[in-house]
Amino acid sequence: MQTIADFNAAVSRRQFFRENGVGLGTAALASLLPGKLSGLSNPGIPDEIQEIAPKAKRVIYLSMLGAPSQLDILDYKPGLQKRFGEDLTEYLKKQGQRLTGMTSGQATKPLAPSSFKFKQSGKSGAWVSELLPHTAKMVDDIAIVKSMHTEAINHEPANQLCYTGSQQNGNPSLGSWLAYGLGSQNRDLPNFVVLHAQHTGPGNVQAISSRLWGPGFLPGKHAGVALRSKGDPVLYLKDAPGIDRDLRRHMLDSLNSLNQKSYDLVGNSETQTRMQQYEMAFRMQASVPELTDIASEPDYIYDMYGPQSRTLGSFASSCILTRRMMERGVQFVQIFHRGWDQHRNLPAHIKPQCQDIDQPSWALIQDLKQRGMLEDTLVIWGGEFGRTVYSQGKLTKTNYGRDHHPRAFTMWMAGGGIKGGQTYGDTDDFGYNITKDPVHIRDLHATILHQLGIDHHKLTFKYQGLDQKLTGVDPAKIVKGLLM
Repeated sequence: MQTIADFNAAVSRRQFFRENGVGLGTAALASLLPGKLSGLSNPGIPDEIQEIAPKAKRVIYLSMLGAPSQLDILDYKPGLQKRFGEDLTEYLKKQGQRLTGMTSGQATKPLAPSSFKFKQSGKSGAWVSELLPHTAKMVDDIAIVKSMHTEAINHEPANQLCYTGSQQNGNPSLGSWLAYGLGSQNRDLPNFVVLHAQHTGPGNVQAISSRLWGPGFLPGKHAGVALRSKGDPVLYLKDAPGIDRDLRRHMLDSLNSLNQKSYDLVGNSETQTRMQQYEMAFRMQASVPELTDIASEPDYIYDMYGPQSRTLGSFASSCILTRRMMERGVQFVQIFHRGWDQHRNLPAHIKPQCQDIDQPSWALIQDLKQRGMLEDTLVIWGGEFGRTVYSQGKLTKTNYGRDHHPRAFTMWMAGGGIKGGQTYGDTDDFGYNITKDPVHIRDLHATILHQLGIDHHKLTFKYQGLDQKLTGVDPAKIVKGLLM
């Protein structure tokens, strides 16, 4: 509820703009024009937060929710085979790390080597598990980062830190920060789109909320728009029967007129957001059906993305849709793929998960390459933390589980100025501690912003009396060893 002081402050702002002859009309017009016509090279991004010429124009984040086991896919530890079943209880006591309640009381912590074979691939000779044969084919295109780490040991805070920069509720998501910092390059589609891919693994499926793609304290227009895989891509986007486009346009103009009067009277910025979202929804009524009609893709594309690519909502079809969005000027797309929380029966559960994402991830990189888009599209793959080297529950040669492990895990990146064909960082013989070039989640965020030409120190938003940042107040560095 607005107080008299709020009302008076709003009137003063309106008078200021009116008396100085500047204002919201000019800014609104600029936001509706394409970048070149508005005179802005990157609408919405203030000059003071630009650090360098951007290497990337857009970002794809392939989010493996639940935390893939780095020890079974990309962090090869051959020496563990001869230590099968060794009790690590005393070793863990010396590490000083908090364990989850799921294994802290476990009588023994038996060492569980991976049951999968690894081989070296590409010119770089990176070690990749047999679970990811297509990823192995593209190791010279990607940078494998084996030294990721985080403080969060449970999924919800870890996901929030990974995707909002804070373990606390209420902060803007990474995509929302980028939408706020970069402005829009597309009048007909949102800046930030979220896809929820189906998974086939039978493992635990972590619940997630819109906080991971929400705007937090940023204006609501910067929220991610989640497209549905079945039925209408966006609920309530279609006009009701009997309402044609001209009538909808007339209704929208009348509604905007009323909202403008409300804004002139009170000055609430959310009123402006509402008007902008109504306009975007009107334009999306025409753009979204064409975007999501992937049936128009040629057969060779479906062959490249694999057998699940014709199944709507699969990870493969989501990757095709993502490439189509990149072509149409969407700047940030995030695909969430759940089911990686494998505390039990990991060997059986991780196989279908890897089958879901392996070929489509490879195909997405190749598809972007063949279209000349990879060099300015930053692609990130990974989860919120890693998995333990010891088994949760009973250990056999063919069956084991792994608990949460935030101290060291693996991700990969490609395109957008990232130097492919390298393995960055390393871990000890147990895959437990980082021994070289640690990369915190905040460092990842700083590096993403840097590749987009943004100084992470300067991308701020005033909230609760503070200049809030994606990277927060703790140290964050650009990982220059990953860059070309």
